[in-house]
Amino acid sequence: MSIHGEEDDPSEMLDADEAAEEIAADPDILMDSDSEDEDTQEISLENDSIAHFDRHTDSLFCITSHPLDPSIIATGAGDDTAYIFSSTTPSPLLPASYESNPEPGRKSLDPIAELKGHSDSVNAIAFTLPHGDFLCTAGLDGRLRTYTIPPPPSLAQQQCNFLAEVQEVEEINWIAPSPNPLYPNTIALGASDGSVWVYTIDGSDPASALQLQQAYYLHTASCTAGAWSPDGKLLATVSEEGSLYVWDPFGEAAASGTTTQSSGQAIVGLTSDDQRFAVEGGLYSVAIAPNGAFVAVGGAEGNIRVIGLPRLSSGAPTNENATKSQKGGGAKNKAGGAKQTGVTESSTGQAGQILASLQAQTDGVETLAFSKPPLTLLAAGSVDGSIALFDTAHRFAVRRLIREAHEEYAVVKVEFVSPSPSTGNKSNTAGSGGWLLTSCGMDGVVRRWDTRGGTAASGQGLVKEWRGHRGEGEGGGVMGFVQSENEGPGRIITAGDDGVSLIFDAGEA
Repeated sequence: MSIHGEEDDPSEMLDADEAAEEIAADPDILMDSDSEDEDTQEISLENDSIAHFDRHTDSLFCITSHPLDPSIIATGAGDDTAYIFSSTTPSPLLPASYESNPEPGRKSLDPIAELKGHSDSVNAIAFTLPHGDFLCTAGLDGRLRTYTIPPPPSLAQQQCNFLAEVQEVEEINWIAPSPNPLYPNTIALGASDGSVWVYTIDGSDPASALQLQQAYYLHTASCTAGAWSPDGKLLATVSEEGSLYVWDPFGEAAASGTTTQSSGQAIVGLTSDDQRFAVEGGLYSVAIAPNGAFVAVGGAEGNIRVIGLPRLSSGAPTNENATKSQKGGGAKNKAGGAKQTGVTESSTGQAGQILASLQAQTDGVETLAFSKPPLTLLAAGSVDGSIALFDTAHRFAVRRLIREAHEEYAVVKVEFVSPSPSTGNKSNTAGSGGWLLTSCGMDGVVRRWDTRGGTAASGQGLVKEWRGHRGEGEGGGVMGFVQSENEGPGRIITAGDDGVSLIFDAGEA
């Protein structure tokens, strides 16, 4: 019967002799399989870490270390939480969370403190200088929260207590502690609305612990990065709309007679209206030279601009108002800063002048770092995966371009190793390790480079690499790192996009 209920016509039936020929089975032809084997990819994870911390439940966005004890680490993440932990406890090899069938093995390092209170991702974190008396956390909820931190020897035995918080903006992009010894426990922050804020933290009065020093409103788009001068007297900030401003938060430049911008807020200001300075696509990184003579800013399409700064010097200054609250800056406080006594001298020189326009890379410059004297190098890490080294003493000539420093993945951070005292080697004029550059990227790898020599350096100067984060599109790039500042190469501690912090032994690199 047909499917319509009619009888089949016998004439349409197939005779046996008309049947198709029989095809013998070919043993070499395999049938298609719908099994999941075709879609299964084996991920081989190499892990060089000696310990790990995995209490966060989302991507780590920021990491910092204590200024007196670099083994004390603080991290912030997408789980709206910050943690403090010690990186000193070693344990071998792989976090259990990475294994498909976990077996008893290496345990995560234990936290010293869990810090809650944010309602969105914690994407900036910093201990205050010079002694790390306070920890500041900042988030995409616009909150700046501060905690009192006991001295490192007793940190594990005492509580880290919440002190105060302030919320003036929708989102905070970055925070940076000031190294100015006259203004201890002072930090700056940059916000998504372009504003810049400077606070001093006073733990003696919880009711007014966060004392506003200055607030600036000249950027017209998100303030993407900020950096203090090495002496902490000047603050440079950049924005998505391509502007650079150098601020005088404590009034030292004004007191010395340095010429300021007509607005009275910034001692140096450049925007995209100046075609020599303009970077289409915005600025995303900033760093000030160790001698304070110039500032470098990095932006879209590999563009870097170098701008001269006024040179400020002080003759044994004292600060009459270091612990007093200052009025906010911006339009309300154009003179700016606290009154200084003592002798402050200024040399305007090439302040505000464009000293160099560089473009050795093809995509955004996300990170900049200067080497410590006597070396004269500027390192730039790009979204195109490259690292460029410029010689600041020879007209910013390209010393080396490492085109695939992190393959095709973005370079997130570059930082020179702080040199330790020389150990009798006369040829080692920079101290031990000062020529080493550490980098991390979205490939999930940390690498260290020897920056001595030129473009012909063997292997582009690669000294060593450390793996352990997933990376390479697997959601495990390295979002940042800290390295021992007081122990030469020491250790490297990372903040992973996979939610894990790894501790690497860098003592032999």
